[in-house]
Amino acid sequence: MKKLINDPGNVLNDMLKGIVAAHPEHLKKLDSANVLVRIDSPIKNKVALVSGGGSGHEPAHGGYVGKGMLDGAVAGEVFTSPTPDQVYEAIKAVDSGEGVLLVIKNYTGDVMNFDMAKEMAEMEGIKVESVVVNDDVAVENSTYTAGRRGIAGTVFVHKLAGAKAEQGASLDEVKNVAQKVIDNVRSMGMALTSCIVPAAGKANFTLAEDEMEIGMGIHGEPGTHRDSIKSADEITNHLMEKILSDMELNSGEEVAVMINGLSGTPLMELYIINNRTNEILKEKGIKIYKTFVGEYMTSLEMAGFSISILKLDEELKSLLDAPADTPAFKTI
Repeated sequence: MKKLINDPGNVLNDMLKGIVAAHPEHLKKLDSANVLVRIDSPIKNKVALVSGGGSGHEPAHGGYVGKGMLDGAVAGEVFTSPTPDQVYEAIKAVDSGEGVLLVIKNYTGDVMNFDMAKEMAEMEGIKVESVVVNDDVAVENSTYTAGRRGIAGTVFVHKLAGAKAEQGASLDEVKNVAQKVIDNVRSMGMALTSCIVPAAGKANFTLAEDEMEIGMGIHGEPGTHRDSIKSADEITNHLMEKILSDMELNSGEEVAVMINGLSGTPLMELYIINNRTNEILKEKGIKIYKTFVGEYMTSLEMAGFSISILKLDEELKSLLDAPADTPAFKTI
């Protein structure tokens, strides 16, 4: 194992200290838990958003803590759900009395532990609602989930629901926007290589030099199939066919596009993927309102990418454009 770490058992703590040291104007770490919160939390008269999950997906989730997105991010160990107590501490730290929305990716441990934390907070009189993101069209059930997985489309939920909360909307209104995004976003990914969880010290699966895994999950969960490596355009064609066949998108409608690198893919290659994605949408008469290319939800050092397509209406376009100021996502 070649990694730039100190003690494999202390990776999470070292990383959280480093994030805070790099972005003290945006966030701080709670003394009581592995939780990052906005530096100005709790914010008066504002619904708070909390998300999180296992670490190893940076900049998710701590990189999205800040104005216009998350109020708190809970960090579990690498690829491991945070505990209910940690999520509970995050809820308490960010609640201003207007309530808290939990944004949960659809993994069994995350759903169970966030739900338990919700119940704990409600017993203390805190208003809490939750949504579950399930944007991955690759597989219906997987190693970690019942139903579809939540992957990079979650970032759109953070952005648009966070913008709605920043406008002073009620808890129900913020939840409705989050659910609207979930209902209108679809994603699918693939991988060229495995990744190494520091505590394990070895790859969690193997691919031959000429193999790729289509539909790979962000924790290394199996996808739909393995295949010999194809061209960028051929891979993009396949992923986009699966995504668009799962959406109701008509000529003239508008979308936001996210080409998300899993951490080991050069930006050059992501732009090549985006070029073909752009061509496919234009061929179908679908208008691209905004495109995001980069690393938004990674998988340690895995080589690969995912495509997320968000169908937009006027409300969602406005929220997408609203100001955000976080370590990993900024709009003016």
